[in-house]
Amino acid sequence: MSLFQKLFKQTFIYGLATVLPRMLSFILVPLYTQVMPTGSYGEVTLIFAWFAIFNVILAYGMETAFFRFYNSEKNTTQVISTSLISLTGTTFVFTFLALIFQDQLALFLNIEGQFIKYVIFILALDALAIIPFALLRAKQNPKRYAIIKILNVAINLSLNVFFLLLLPGLAQDNSEGVLGMIYRSDFEISYIFISNLIASGFTLLLVSPTYKLPNYSFDRNLWAKMIRYGLPVMIAGIAFTINEVFDRIMLSELLPAAIAKSEIGKYSACYKIALFMTLFATAFRLGIEPFFFSHSKTENPQRAYAQITNYFVVLGSVILLAVVVFSDPLKVLIVRNSDYWEAMPVVPIIVLASFCLGIYHNLSVWYKVTDRTRFGAYISITGAVITIVINYLFIPSIGYYASAYATLAAYASMMLISYYFGRKYYPIPYNFRKICFYMGISILFSVLSFYVFNGNIIIGSLFLLVFLLLVYKLEYALLKRIFIRNEN
Repeated sequence: MSLFQKLFKQTFIYGLATVLPRMLSFILVPLYTQVMPTGSYGEVTLIFAWFAIFNVILAYGMETAFFRFYNSEKNTTQVISTSLISLTGTTFVFTFLALIFQDQLALFLNIEGQFIKYVIFILALDALAIIPFALLRAKQNPKRYAIIKILNVAINLSLNVFFLLLLPGLAQDNSEGVLGMIYRSDFEISYIFISNLIASGFTLLLVSPTYKLPNYSFDRNLWAKMIRYGLPVMIAGIAFTINEVFDRIMLSELLPAAIAKSEIGKYSACYKIALFMTLFATAFRLGIEPFFFSHSKTENPQRAYAQITNYFVVLGSVILLAVVVFSDPLKVLIVRNSDYWEAMPVVPIIVLASFCLGIYHNLSVWYKVTDRTRFGAYISITGAVITIVINYLFIPSIGYYASAYATLAAYASMMLISYYFGRKYYPIPYNFRKICFYMGISILFSVLSFYVFNGNIIIGSLFLLVFLLLVYKLEYALLKRIFIRNEN
């Protein structure tokens, strides 16, 4: 098997284990938009945005620090014990304080008070599972890791379907029975978080054997080193999460209260259509990161890195144009309620932003293989500042369009900054002309199809066909090398 065939096989394996759980929010969009008005879905989306931020804070870089010291310290049991005690302690302190001040917390987060307990307990359960999952990865047990993650998705999805689709009908037929007692009308948001809570609890139960250590001991010196290592990771993680979800929070704060959550719901539902690009970029990144490190000491690795980025741009350009061309049929399948479709003009912007983020992850090889990871934090913080500034300045006047443009500006800036510093510290011979050519043609055809020809699927399909023929003509040798095994 050739080097690049092996790369794409790795992309599939890594992607299946990690991307499938991330698809849950995408899979549930048709269900949520079918049973909930825009304001209710906006409430759910806002809470999940806070989930993303608090997950990073409650982990405080300890997962990454665990990997670092588990592989460098002789006493791995001490690393496990210290990490578990640290995260368990901080999680219980957070839970205790959050429950005491739950009303103030709900007010600060701008979410309904009736949902705050769900938020607190889900965050706590997920935090307690961080080190057990990290240990599975450190021991190279991907099968068990993937099975548990997929079970979490299956349980969550099944409970959502049961509570939101099946239970109303069953309760009506059995109003005096158990199902009738369980069912409550206008309880959709609570059912969503009950499903999450049960799935998180079951997941923690499956990984709980990690907590059965023969001896627990807390090494203060080791913990101090782990904290020093982990806190910068947390800062970078918060910055990156701001780029991903903080626009929903700013929409809730800067738009009039009467419409804010409805606008968030419309924006978030249409935003999900861009997830096709996000999933491709995530799977590709998970496949190439081990490749980056394993080939960093080989002869002329920069040439291989350049080729990989070229491949990503070619495939990503096709996905960008395909998602934009078929966005009208996709909205019917994914966003079931036409009340949400008002935000469809943001789709091309968000898909392009996700494409830029994917290219940024490919370009980031330079600071990873040269141990200049602080640049990753600097670049993420820059993106976060751009996100906050543009949203703050323009949400009051143009609403969620400001959020879409801020996302594109942040990720495009991160991509360009990484390229600039990469040329200085670790020159890689990217085919800049080819990258600009494919991106330019794909963006041009997308703009013409969506904005000029109003999403006409026949004209858009012709643009896509022309682009595919162009790719085939120019990249036939590349496609043959990737997808056709040489048996000689």
